[in-house]
Amino acid sequence: MFMDDGKRFYITTPIYYVNDIPHIGHAYTTTACDVISRYKRMKGCDVFFLTGTDEHGQKIQTAAEAKGETPQELVDRVHVAFRKLCTALGASNDDFIRTTEDRHIRTVQAVFSKLIEQGDIYKGTYSGYYCVPDETYVPENAMGPNHTCPDCGRPLIIMEEESYFFRASKYVSQLIEYYEKHARAVMPKIRYNEIMSFLKGGVRDQSVSRTTLKWGIPVPGDEKHVIYVWFDALVNYITAAGYLDDPEKFARYWPHVRHMVGKDIIRFHCVTWPLLLLALGVNLPAEIFAHGWWTVDGEKMSKTRGNVVDPFKMVEEYGADPFRYFMMREVPFGNDGDFSELALVGRINSDLANDLGNLLNRTHRMIQSYRGGVVPASDEPCDLSEMSADVMRRVDAAMNDYAFDDALKAIWEFIGRSNKFIDETMPWKLAKDDTQSAKLDYVLLNLYEALRLSAMLIAPVMPDTAKRIWTQLGIHDDPVKSQYDSFTWGNGAGNKLGESEVLFPRIDIKEWQKHKEEQKLQEESAKNAEAAANADTQSAKTETPETEHEPEIGIESFKAVEMRVAQITKCEEIPRSKKLYRLELDLGYESRVVCSGIKAFFTPEELTGKRVILVTNLKPAKLCGIESNGMILCASVKKDGVSEQLTLITPESDIPLGSRVS
Repeated sequence: MFMDDGKRFYITTPIYYVNDIPHIGHAYTTTACDVISRYKRMKGCDVFFLTGTDEHGQKIQTAAEAKGETPQELVDRVHVAFRKLCTALGASNDDFIRTTEDRHIRTVQAVFSKLIEQGDIYKGTYSGYYCVPDETYVPENAMGPNHTCPDCGRPLIIMEEESYFFRASKYVSQLIEYYEKHARAVMPKIRYNEIMSFLKGGVRDQSVSRTTLKWGIPVPGDEKHVIYVWFDALVNYITAAGYLDDPEKFARYWPHVRHMVGKDIIRFHCVTWPLLLLALGVNLPAEIFAHGWWTVDGEKMSKTRGNVVDPFKMVEEYGADPFRYFMMREVPFGNDGDFSELALVGRINSDLANDLGNLLNRTHRMIQSYRGGVVPASDEPCDLSEMSADVMRRVDAAMNDYAFDDALKAIWEFIGRSNKFIDETMPWKLAKDDTQSAKLDYVLLNLYEALRLSAMLIAPVMPDTAKRIWTQLGIHDDPVKSQYDSFTWGNGAGNKLGESEVLFPRIDIKEWQKHKEEQKLQEESAKNAEAAANADTQSAKTETPETEHEPEIGIESFKAVEMRVAQITKCEEIPRSKKLYRLELDLGYESRVVCSGIKAFFTPEELTGKRVILVTNLKPAKLCGIESNGMILCASVKKDGVSEQLTLITPESDIPLGSRVS
């Protein structure tokens, strides 16, 4: 069924669901696909690299309603972040597909119609436990404790609706037979075993439409039904390959397709999708690789914990190449990994600055000093040149197994050997002895060639770094456009070096830790400021008939709140806050500094000189780095049922400052 000629390579990320912002998981898959794409191009393959966004389904519809938008408005706005992620990471994708595009909608409906016509989709009634966030029915034997979703842990609800069904059961034995003959069709081995076990346990016909949902692709000829979001999403891979609109392109790329996915969506890709392809009479994917998940400092990523890794922030702080290198090097691809920013800094200092950067700096300086910046020639054999063939072989084998960490380990062993070669040959001593001139040429040429090869080998992972190295070596081509198999040791002789620059400056760990602590305090202050601002605008609100009252309190509880008359003597803006002012208040017997979230309602001139009521025994809070000691009282009313108007609570007469309110 599948013949791989080794000359064409179609790789896909899963299309990313746009109900959330990009995180490290999205960056990980995109980077892995980009690395293998770049590598295959450098091996002379005709590569097609696809990524994109999944834009239909209940979660999108619900999120849009909550924001007062149409679903289309929401996805048009949010999908941009995923395009920007590709740019930030330097991804070389050839296409970016959206499931709301016309080309995709037409393809999905054509596929659905074809399967109806041949009897592989039929109408019936579906009843079962349904996970709303994941938009999927969950069989009872797969449910978590207390009828929860096995993937997200949320409670399942019982749903019953008319549905179209795909005859998945009809093709299960055919899929099992295919997987038995193609052990690399599902990778790594643990996922292959998982999928084979699942298939042999039996697969029921699958519901592929919904009537309770409106935001999706209508079933052709029966528009009260919307095509199930997973059916819709999976078809994207053949849409972009030209299944409906470009048969020549489809014939060129589809038999050579590889899918890269997270392990949480492996059943959709390794069971549902191949069964659909069998029904369509289309070649099955050559390989589906399921990678692991990232934790952060040993904890699961979650918004609640506030530990979701922002890839844009990582790229901004450390650069795209170091971030890409860390993700590909830190854990074996396929395993779960733990993200630590400190570990990232450690990799930058040791692997990139010490090993690679030091090799470049020393070699460049010696060629410049001893040979006027021109690479000498030498015919004497060297163990580095012999090692080069081995490292290229190891990198090729590792890349073909998606073992990115093994490929990088092999490269860094070569870099380490090259650094050791300097220490062994001591070119600084050879330079002082005219009789050792030929040996010095031999040393410098081989170090230069080791760097030229190292840059080419790391180019798929760190394309910008590779180009910077070649520029310093006086090579004006882009290494990612070079061909691995055309590399010849010794061809660099006669090249004139370019300008030297530090490849990766070392990061001072103590300064970095200090900066991170300050950053953490600022983030906590910003959160506290937000909370304080919300509290200020809510304090002493005018009640309306529909407002819920707070529980009753006794007089002693009221007496516990100390309120006094104070005068605002100074009002300043806080640069990092959109809501807060820094107020200085005179109580007559002392001065206080208070941060108050009333910036949207008053100018500093309006507040300066005002007498207000200040809660003086409120526990101090640090907001945006400023200690706030108290809270001024305000009343707010809704205007026209929408906007809020804020009024300061002030004493009527010129009562002495510090007078207690009771």
